[in-house]
Amino acid sequence: MKKTVAELAQQALDRVVIESVDLSLYIAHAEAEGRRWLICDREGRPLKTRNLLDMKKALASLKATERVLEQRSAYDEMVGNASPPCDNSLQIPLGPASETLPFWEH
Repeated sequence: MKKTVAELAQQALDRVVIESVDLSLYIAHAEAEGRRWLICDREGRPLKTRNLLDMKKALASLKATERVLEQRSAYDEMVGNASPPCDNSLQIPLGPASETLPFWEH
């Protein structure tokens, strides 16, 4: 399911998850009441940035209890590991939305 930043800004969220999809590509999800939404732009396309700081700025209006950066490893798939799929994601807390980073740190 998809929602825009403006739609999500009207509700309290449990978590905002910024997913590192590639080396420098980020997309975001919002979670509340056991549901998860892909965060989209006004045209309904997934909100994507090439910089973590830009994503944090784009989501600054969202009221979330927790904000995390999520990175999944493709190691098992790359080496042909036949073990059952498992969640090998790493989640790093990003701190409150009001906390701004210096322009050089992202």
